[in-house]
Amino acid sequence: MLKTFPKGGVHPPENKLSAGSAVKTVPAPAVATIMLAQHIGAPATVKVAVGDKLKAGQVIAEAAGFVSSNVHASVSGTVKKIDAFLDASGYRRPAVQIETEGDEWAEGIDTSAELHTTIPDSVEDIIRKITAAGIVGLGGATFPTHVKLAVPQGKHADLIVVNGVECEPYLTCDHRLMLEKGHEIITGIRILMKALNVQRAIIGIENNKPDAVAFMRQCAAAYGATVEICPLRVKYPQGGEKQLIKAVVGREIPTARIPVDVGVVPFNVATVFAVYEAVQKNKPVVERLVTVTGKRLAQPSNFRVRIGTPLSTLIEAAGGLPDGTGKIISGGPMMGKAVVSTDIPTTKGCSGILLMDERETARRQVRNCIRCAKCVFVCPMGLEPCLLMPLAEQLLFDRAEQEKIVNCIECGSCSYTCPSSRPLLDYIRLGKAKVMYNMKTRALKK
Repeated sequence: MLKTFPKGGVHPPENKLSAGSAVKTVPAPAVATIMLAQHIGAPATVKVAVGDKLKAGQVIAEAAGFVSSNVHASVSGTVKKIDAFLDASGYRRPAVQIETEGDEWAEGIDTSAELHTTIPDSVEDIIRKITAAGIVGLGGATFPTHVKLAVPQGKHADLIVVNGVECEPYLTCDHRLMLEKGHEIITGIRILMKALNVQRAIIGIENNKPDAVAFMRQCAAAYGATVEICPLRVKYPQGGEKQLIKAVVGREIPTARIPVDVGVVPFNVATVFAVYEAVQKNKPVVERLVTVTGKRLAQPSNFRVRIGTPLSTLIEAAGGLPDGTGKIISGGPMMGKAVVSTDIPTTKGCSGILLMDERETARRQVRNCIRCAKCVFVCPMGLEPCLLMPLAEQLLFDRAEQEKIVNCIECGSCSYTCPSSRPLLDYIRLGKAKVMYNMKTRALKK
């Protein structure tokens, strides 16, 4: 029997329209707008000036602390502007805009497709290269990878869990990455095992990707039991780190704790591939795979995209904006967020662009809660969304904190299943943000 996590979860239509679409490379944009806050933590500090000539892969902003990340030029050319630009959240944020001239790469970066499987002996060199490359969680969390590798004193990791689940409907870029770069991913896992002094890794892949399961097993075969492929029963949100770790090895992460507290360090497959490129090829995170999809889109596709490329360029490459498009979402339909403009740039955390028509995006009339408890049944964190929403709505934040609103992983299962079309997640997000602010304020006063 296939494994999965035991608590909650839903089964939305998969709509993996682009699963059969091999990765295509989108040419470098004429102008790349590279945001300085593409990671959790402090925004990077600019190290270039208007008029500077840059090569692709060159550092343009340095990490502003331990929990921060370097940012690199994704194109070669001239710094056109350093200013605030619109990002996916709808706010203007600091960014460096580069006008592309040719495609010249910084010295020492290997852009070939040649496979390198011999990993370095030095753990210090591995961590230094990962830190320098600006690698963050490319599954969407954007947590700096070098911070994950710094296991806190007194804690010990004995297992790496790699997320190849891609449970979010529509998205297929991780699926294609496993099919096309499986050997590189396995090498990246071995590099991370070396860095963490871990002897075992497990890759969790949902069984709606049988070709990826088979190919990754083939790639891992040479390393015996040290790298295991674990097929999982399809259930959303199995890509959440707590749900994935519970499904794969049965370890429960306690409230307010992190995976290393139960001996596990998780990584997304795209992050693992970025580790391979950084350590084996000295290549920083200047591009990523992005799924561009939608039921009315002419050519749902998976693209290799330079960071800073406008979303409009990707949409055009997939056949153009369909008539009647009601919403453009950065990410998938469950956890993604609607964007206000197609001029916003691709960032490290952008795994997909979903175009939905007006009928699909129409909000149904909100009705009173009928106390059916469906939202409670599907919550993978064991929360009561039907209680948390009115607490947030009525500004009862102390009570919301007591009811563990901060444990919400914002998967959207509650809103998806609600027969009264109540905007449960919308209000829970607002309440969670306020409670977290209150908690931080209290901590600073101590």
